[in-house]
Amino acid sequence: MFDTSQQMEVFPTTVDLKRIDPSLNMRRFYRMSVQPDLFGGVSLVREWGRIGYRGQMLVEQHEDEGRAVNALMKLAATKKQRGYRLLEGSYTKD
Repeated sequence: MFDTSQQMEVFPTTVDLKRIDPSLNMRRFYRMSVQPDLFGGVSLVREWGRIGYRGQMLVEQHEDEGRAVNALMKLAATKKQRGYRLLEGSYTKD
């Protein structure tokens, strides 16, 4: 009935996206995950770059998991509008 490969978890903690356009020689990835930090808060870890290379990383601190998940969902929606697509089984809930 539903395409489970494209159906999102209610509150995902990890999202893996990719954007491949051979005409522009573009092969990019964007990975986001919500992780606890050592100080009782939660971090949204963002990694991006060209597929096959190390890329860059940014860690955003959030007060609680709800805010971090909201930021993750907002970024995922923005990336999808820019042409990124979900990798198979990329939404996970720990």
